[in-house]
Amino acid sequence: MEQSGHDHSYKLLFSHPEMIADLIRGYVREPWVERVDLSTLERVSGSYVTDDLRERQGDMIWRLRWADDERWVYVYLLLEFQTTSEPFMALRVLTYLSLLYEDLRRRNELTANGLLPPVLPVVLYRGSRRWSASANVASLIESVPGGLEVYRPHLRYLLLDERRYSNQKMGKAKNLVAALFALENSRDPSDVESVLDKLIEWLQTPDQTELRRNFTVWIKRVLLPTRVSEVHFKSLDDLHEVRSMLSERVEEWTKSWEEQGRERGRQQGLQEGRQEGRQEGEALLLMHLIEKKFGAEAVETYRERVDLAQADQLLAWSERILTAGSIEEMFDPAD
Repeated sequence: MEQSGHDHSYKLLFSHPEMIADLIRGYVREPWVERVDLSTLERVSGSYVTDDLRERQGDMIWRLRWADDERWVYVYLLLEFQTTSEPFMALRVLTYLSLLYEDLRRRNELTANGLLPPVLPVVLYRGSRRWSASANVASLIESVPGGLEVYRPHLRYLLLDERRYSNQKMGKAKNLVAALFALENSRDPSDVESVLDKLIEWLQTPDQTELRRNFTVWIKRVLLPTRVSEVHFKSLDDLHEVRSMLSERVEEWTKSWEEQGRERGRQQGLQEGRQEGRQEGEALLLMHLIEKKFGAEAVETYRERVDLAQADQLLAWSERILTAGSIEEMFDPAD
């Protein structure tokens, strides 16, 4: 995972229980959410040492209790700052959760029934390209006939791809994570002003001082520098000051905002076009080879699977076709 100012700022924001509570409340659309007590959220250490003393660092782990008893539910939050999706993220999540469960077992933090507690793995992604990796580790393991597939591990993570919420309207209900996503997806200074008004209203009490400060730090160090060039924001120490500066320089900033947006769009379009062009070419070449070796019927049977495959999978199939005796052996080798 890339370590950057954005990474650090996000970790500061999600070090507050209010942010985790709003993430669960607003973005986990599952019935069990109604049965947990969000007021019991507490941070858990994310650093584990395996039996062979090799350290692994997790991202962020919280726990909270069920509303009607003393059992814990864990929330494992991975903040993903790569520009593209990670094909083997499900495997990474499985590894981290195994370390977490082993640590809980070692410390005997089990349920009353002597079992491990449930964990919700969440991947929060803010890359410019839509996340395309599978959310289930089982899909990363080659399927083979004869019953062996029942032994594949099955573990899913919940993906929150911020770009999917680019058209989401800020509702009247208070939700700090929705405000963060709205700022990330803002298109002009007026969008930012609207969200700032809500944050100023929501973060007024003395016990929210640190969270208000962390929002200010993120806005001036991460958000605004990507929107407005050649402007220094070090003197901004409060959300009110950010709001006032936006109002005073709205015309100048709107012009800079638009220029920055056009340039980001141009660069993103070029990058995505090159990547998609390469992948499309690899898929077309593979389909041509399949037709040559196994016939047109095989092409139609496997066309959708090839179209949906990632670049590394296309390469693997292209290498396998050289020695495969049948189309089934090429796509699902029994090795």
